[in-house]
Amino acid sequence: MARRLLPYAVHGRGIPVTFKIETASDGHTASLRLIGRIEAEYLDELEAHVRRHRPPLALDLNEVTLVDVAVVRFLIACEAEGIELRHCAPYIREWMSMERSRGE
Repeated sequence: MARRLLPYAVHGRGIPVTFKIETASDGHTASLRLIGRIEAEYLDELEAHVRRHRPPLALDLNEVTLVDVAVVRFLIACEAEGIELRHCAPYIREWMSMERSRGE
């Protein structure tokens, strides 16, 4: 499993991580495990990871604690491209639904 820490993220020794990406693959589907707070400032790095792996790809959001509107819009675009969102928190799903409604 590859690990990639994004800017301002610190790991280990009890210091909180702002945002971290862990990469895994079962040989068919790549999975990006997203951990912490995802904010617009991290989207370039996240998009680069997504471009490297492409579908079949899954984003595991189980350990995501907070997102902003730019990230919600990014997740909507990911789903539209066939990227699976796993363990997406209900508040994020609801926000995605509201954003989709605004865009119609």
